[in-house]
Amino acid sequence: MSFTSKTQQLIALLSSCSSLKHVLQIHTQIIISGLSQQNCILLKIVNFFASRTPINSSSYAALLIKQSQNSSSSWWNILIRNYATGEYCSHSEAIRFFVEMRRSGVASDEFTYPFLFKACSSFLGLKEGKQTHCDVIKMGICNNVYVENTLIHFYGSCRKIVDAYKVFDVMSLRTIVSWNSIISACVESCWYYNAVEIFCVMRKCGVQPDEITMVSLLSACAELGDLSLGKWIHCQVIEQGMYVNCQLGTSLVDMYAKCGAVDYARLIFDRIGERNVWTWSAMILGFAQHGFAAQALELFWKMKDCSVKPNYVSFLGVLCACSHVGMVEEGHRLFQEMESLHSIKPMMAHYGAMVDILSRAGRLDEAYKFIVDMPIEADAVIWRTLLSSCHIHDISDHTGVGEKVRMRLLGLEPKRGGNLVMVANKYAETGLWDKAAKLRRGMKERRLKKIAGESCVSVFQNR
Repeated sequence: MSFTSKTQQLIALLSSCSSLKHVLQIHTQIIISGLSQQNCILLKIVNFFASRTPINSSSYAALLIKQSQNSSSSWWNILIRNYATGEYCSHSEAIRFFVEMRRSGVASDEFTYPFLFKACSSFLGLKEGKQTHCDVIKMGICNNVYVENTLIHFYGSCRKIVDAYKVFDVMSLRTIVSWNSIISACVESCWYYNAVEIFCVMRKCGVQPDEITMVSLLSACAELGDLSLGKWIHCQVIEQGMYVNCQLGTSLVDMYAKCGAVDYARLIFDRIGERNVWTWSAMILGFAQHGFAAQALELFWKMKDCSVKPNYVSFLGVLCACSHVGMVEEGHRLFQEMESLHSIKPMMAHYGAMVDILSRAGRLDEAYKFIVDMPIEADAVIWRTLLSSCHIHDISDHTGVGEKVRMRLLGLEPKRGGNLVMVANKYAETGLWDKAAKLRRGMKERRLKKIAGESCVSVFQNR
């Protein structure tokens, strides 16, 4: 068999191979045949180990690259990309391979850095990302639009919006991805109105938004609870003739639900052709948070009938619904099912919802025991939830739960004025004037005040 035909045969075998064992056997034949330095063959092996097999096998691919006499940056880029984007891997390892690449004497290029910034974004590696940014400047490729876009995304993920702005401002060429990146960075950093302002500037520059732009803006409106602004963004979607896909539809449902327009949210939900678990969850949580418990529970069962597996948001919604209608046993059963049937580990919000269910039902002893037995340390919000219920269901504190909760809460947040005022008022209501006066004096001496409540009025503006 000729040299060329042997090479082609091995490439064909590698292309059709699907198991690690077979690839290693083929690689052995490659070494025996003296073809271990053939770039086309080595690249096939590197691709296999980097993208199809368990992530620890990438070390094998790195060894091959180092031993190769003709390795290039594209080979290393494959490994870096795999570690940066892999679902079940340590993204920080992408930085390690970048360091190995430079030590091997191979120069990085404009295709290396976007994956590095993506990796740094995933594990919020601000220090590593800044060092990589310095390297980009040294290499003279800081004006590459793809590098700049991922750099904006990186700074946005780390909530360094000022740095993201600096990169965006000096860009000589901006694509729709550039605008989306800075808008998303503003939303990530809670600069919601700034995101809308940038969108207006983007339109004045003649750049047409896409679905990703609108998803980011709707997220900002949802966090602000600004219904008028959300409706304006929805009008922009309609004017642009955008197809309301699953992601955009879910964002619309979430925005209307969080802004209190549950009827609008349900209307959008019913019209979406494709729904995923996030779409269902947004609607369920929206119903539950605004007191429509029956509708939330009905939608939850309907979702399960449609073979959609619930996630942690779905369960948060139904637990909230159970709390509103006093379904203690049902709430407890659903809480248990989270981990036992769906392998969803409860978060602090789920524990808080369960405490709320027990507290609203007046089962204060059970709620206190539930908090004490939690596998994680309860936060102040959970203790405040129980304390509020103690003030309603056990004014005279016959059970003794109220006093224990007060001590726990003041131990967690000794300087929070709102807690001290709540406890002092409770003492005053039950005739414990000395304790109430002592707390008030302590607040005055430490200059602690309860944060005043705020109201806001939305004034219509022509945009």
